[in-house]
Amino acid sequence: METPDAGLEQARQNLAELRQTLLTLHKALLDSERTAYELVHGTIPSAAAFLQLLINDAWFQWLRPITTLLVQIDETLAAKKPPAAARDIERLIVDTRALLSPSRETNGFWKRYSGAVQRDPGVSLLHTQMEEQLESNFSTKYDPDGIG
Repeated sequence: METPDAGLEQARQNLAELRQTLLTLHKALLDSERTAYELVHGTIPSAAAFLQLLINDAWFQWLRPITTLLVQIDETLAAKKPPAAARDIERLIVDTRALLSPSRETNGFWKRYSGAVQRDPGVSLLHTQMEEQLESNFSTKYDPDGIG
């Protein structure tokens, strides 16, 4: 039988793997959006200029929910006193699944995200990988509502 500590450690490891896939997807989305932006507005001259656009330009604003989710995952994985509880990990997994699934939200994330998935084969591949990872590692194990 698995001890609670072993179960929590496995959940942390799975969350770390999920984070890595999400980080790779985030990078692919940034690259894809940069390319689309440059087609309309011309070349972004530097990494610093791109960072300023990411922070300030409405074009990139839709990416903030993924950025925020990554920060929350990083904070949860880094938490020492008190360490992250299984419930914290469960919430992040559910939030990730919800963010990357079709929704009727009003901020436009899903519309822009699904457009990037359809437009960019690399993003599409990573989206599929993310779905498979969520399904195989987190289908019901960590779903606090048991609806996975």
